[in-house]
Amino acid sequence: MKLNHINLDNLKTSPLNVRKNGEKGGEDLIPSIKAMGLIQPLLVRPNCEGFEVIAGQRRLSALQEIAKSEAVDPVPCLIMEDKDDANAIEVSLIENIARLPMDVLDQFEAFQALVKEGRSAEEIATHFGVTEKLVTQRLAIANLYPPIRKLYCGEEITMTTLQILTMATTRQQKDWYKLFKFKDGYAPEGWQLKNWLFGGEQILTCNALFDLESYGGTIISDLFEEEQYFADSKLFWEYQSRAIAELMEEYKEDGWSEVILLDVGAHWSVYEHVDTPKEEGGKVYIRVSSNGEVTPYEGQLSREEIKRREREEKGLPEEKPVRPELTKAMQNYLALHRHAAVRSSLLEHSDIALRLVVAHMMAGSSLWTVSAEPQKASSEAIEQSLSHNTAQASFETETQAIRSLLGINVNDPVIDQGSGLGEVIRDLHDIFAKLLTCSDEEVMRCLTYLMAESLQSGTAMIEQLGVMLKVDMSDNWQMDDCFFDLLRDKEVINAMLAEIGGEDIAKGNLTSTAKVQKQIIQDFISGNGRQQNKDWQPHYAVFPMSAYPERGGMEVIDQYEKIKGWYKA
Repeated sequence: MKLNHINLDNLKTSPLNVRKNGEKGGEDLIPSIKAMGLIQPLLVRPNCEGFEVIAGQRRLSALQEIAKSEAVDPVPCLIMEDKDDANAIEVSLIENIARLPMDVLDQFEAFQALVKEGRSAEEIATHFGVTEKLVTQRLAIANLYPPIRKLYCGEEITMTTLQILTMATTRQQKDWYKLFKFKDGYAPEGWQLKNWLFGGEQILTCNALFDLESYGGTIISDLFEEEQYFADSKLFWEYQSRAIAELMEEYKEDGWSEVILLDVGAHWSVYEHVDTPKEEGGKVYIRVSSNGEVTPYEGQLSREEIKRREREEKGLPEEKPVRPELTKAMQNYLALHRHAAVRSSLLEHSDIALRLVVAHMMAGSSLWTVSAEPQKASSEAIEQSLSHNTAQASFETETQAIRSLLGINVNDPVIDQGSGLGEVIRDLHDIFAKLLTCSDEEVMRCLTYLMAESLQSGTAMIEQLGVMLKVDMSDNWQMDDCFFDLLRDKEVINAMLAEIGGEDIAKGNLTSTAKVQKQIIQDFISGNGRQQNKDWQPHYAVFPMSAYPERGGMEVIDQYEKIKGWYKA
């Protein structure tokens, strides 16, 4: 009697078998075989087409049914020779298998005892006439935290839960057991247990774009489902992000006009896109599922893009402007902070202010009456942020100084509209008479103040003055929570991360959420767990302002590009 493992497709029912077609059965064995493997080998003998099954047709039928939905390992078989007596072999087989305890936990202990004696899994399998895989599964359960095995013995948990816990570390097993025994706790089971083990993300190794041999983390095998998982989802995403970045570069080198990476978990709508060849401007969209699976869609154009192109070909105007890289609120936020920095600096340059007054008088402006720049914030958060700008505070200090110079009491009633001095209810001649007693220097100080006060926010003039006056935004303003709350564009955020942290950090977090990437930028600025780079400023904080992606839609940048050539370097 020889034990061998034979592929399922090489096994056929013997015509001598007493069970005829239609009477095979075996359906009741399927759950047991799936859970514990094939415990009793088949009795077979060679024939011209492989091997015929002399004893074990119901087990064969169950294995064939399982094979319709999943892979089946080679089957343990006892091979008869021509001179063998079938009845004698069956008796011997029954005696041999009887040595294997039928209770699962007894099997654990039996296998574990043999391991302690120095037996290998292969030797144990041969001894009991079972598959090596079944032995490996039993030994994994034997190594579980003992109190968990007792839960199974007491029928408090299922075999499925027991099997999943073989993928847990010893610490995880103990933590799970505490949850189970704690009266107000919740110990997850089934698929929820897998989520708990893997931090909410069950990421299969088959979803990795990168070579698993290069992976520096832990991979956990499910001995019962023939699947492998990444133990550290965060580390997986770092490797996967780099692989996605490389994939995008390959597409760009291959000549695709644009490669667009969708947010992790974002829906891809086939209906909203049309197959378009590369030569006709088709793009590549890369969809990344929350389980790490990456799906490229090559040669696609959105229906909106196709409509826009058709309108351009016909010479029709755009239906709506190109989406700018910054929201209106963010542009407002930056315009106000930049305006505050520039006009504060202008206070020290009365010669420039005088020439600005003359220019305003000649050409006029939307503000010339003279009215103060209203500094209208589009939200309470922006208004609050502006109040912490030290340039804003210094300007208000100068306001009080000018009021004092002109003899305007700070408690005088004011009208809501008008300059920062306040349209006080007093006679014009009273103010004029006061100015007549002022020196030229004092009058120039007032004139400079009024010019700075009426300087329009969010214009190319702010950009030009910032360049001329060498304004450094960091002297008065730092990126605050309001700035990061208003920063929404993922492409811009990743470009900023590349600037402050380097290309490798940016690529490693390409699929991270905007929130995570913004936090990393803040950590680099503060030095929280990162090498501090407190002097770094985004493109929006230097003069002149510049964009990150070449997308357009930033009015102040477009305006400055038109006028910068008028000024000598």
